[in-house]
Amino acid sequence: MVIDSDCSAAASEGDFGFAFNDSNFSDRILRIEITDDEPLHALPDSDACTIADWVHRRKRRRDDIKKENAVDHATLPEEQVLNRYQPDADDFLECENEDDDAVAMAEESASGDEDDDSNWNFVRCVRVKTLHISSPILAAKSPYFYKLFSTETRQSEHRLFTLKINASEEAALMQLLNFMYSSTLTNTSAPAVLDVLMAADKFQDISKYQEEVMALPLAGIEAVFSSDDLQVASEDVVYDFLLKWARSHYSKLEERRQVLGYQLSHLIRFPHMTSRKLKKALICKDFDHEVASKLVHEALFFKVEAPHRQRLLAAGESSSYHRFVERGYKYRPVKVVEFELPRKQCIVYLDLKREECANLFPSGRVYSQAFHLGGQGFFLSAHCNMDQQSSFHCFGLFLGMQEKGSVSFTVEYEFSARSKPSEDFISKYKGSYTFTGGKAVGYRNLFAIPWTSFMAEDCHHFINGVLHLRAELTVKN
Repeated sequence: MVIDSDCSAAASEGDFGFAFNDSNFSDRILRIEITDDEPLHALPDSDACTIADWVHRRKRRRDDIKKENAVDHATLPEEQVLNRYQPDADDFLECENEDDDAVAMAEESASGDEDDDSNWNFVRCVRVKTLHISSPILAAKSPYFYKLFSTETRQSEHRLFTLKINASEEAALMQLLNFMYSSTLTNTSAPAVLDVLMAADKFQDISKYQEEVMALPLAGIEAVFSSDDLQVASEDVVYDFLLKWARSHYSKLEERRQVLGYQLSHLIRFPHMTSRKLKKALICKDFDHEVASKLVHEALFFKVEAPHRQRLLAAGESSSYHRFVERGYKYRPVKVVEFELPRKQCIVYLDLKREECANLFPSGRVYSQAFHLGGQGFFLSAHCNMDQQSSFHCFGLFLGMQEKGSVSFTVEYEFSARSKPSEDFISKYKGSYTFTGGKAVGYRNLFAIPWTSFMAEDCHHFINGVLHLRAELTVKN
């Protein structure tokens, strides 16, 4: 492919608008099927990826199930060390006031092909739009397209890719695609920007629009951040961004305190922020101290409630702001109990719903929010992976240390899980490991059973549909 001098100059500045829908600069074809505004599902025998319903439960391959059912359930796991275990950081809103808070980054996992076609709904296509696209450009801008083009699925074998969207999403999608090429929006009105933000959120691409979000008026900010479905790394990111927005739009401290305390604070779900960030919120001068104290203490009381009480509070709150409801966080919230004496130690609790575990199949990962021990940031990650002999899928749990210089850090760790009938935490494995930045340690098969047994309805590791995991970490002197 030959690019003239004008095109080269534009590309060097990050503007690829000249290549949008141009067959000379494209390697793929995007077929957009526009349907009525109804819930959609991908057709079983097509290469369609539905935007409106793209997050769906992965079904097991029949041949994998047969293989796993034939495995000896007594297979024991082995401790595994993962090198350079530092996921990509470019998937969340970066904020100036995050200080040195460590946030566990996640790399996207590929979704598997689906063979079960018994429960698909067919929809009427109103019309079709075809575009010439460049997979490198779109993959560089959107984790969604990166995953779509790079996974070893049926789709990656063809030049034609299909997206299904509702008619109401068409204008926003075209704006979004154009932005990925040119980094500019043709319609910058608040309603149009909001529509594009919602489309960007579905493509895991909202971080690319930080400038556009920063320019939104207060009404637009309320519309975006009041959503239960907003996909962000963690609630800490929401807090950081809204604080940054308030500082940008309200230079006077008294005005900023008024807006933060009585309008923006309702958009921040303090009960789902990390304890580390809550400590900073409590002393933040941008908030009225009385308001901040009330919000932080409410959050702390919520955190110490039993899980069933937390669910009752979330379900029963009358407020339209849903402060107790978890959003679609990229990194799972954890509960952390910290000890300084006689040794630096922390106990971390990570709960995963059955649906979240099911969605890991066949090779997915889910990462926890970061927590700290001895001044270093750590995180847990749950995996669906192959066992050591690569003969069946299984559930794995790993502990990773975030990369921060060349520090060497020795930690004694113990993984436990609640199990029926006693519902007590039962130790699974203990170990000691010297971490350096970007490494992780754990077990590919935490429960020593294949995936099908782990996800079975009678699996005693799930209690009321929740998998309760615990990690105890102690700094080794």
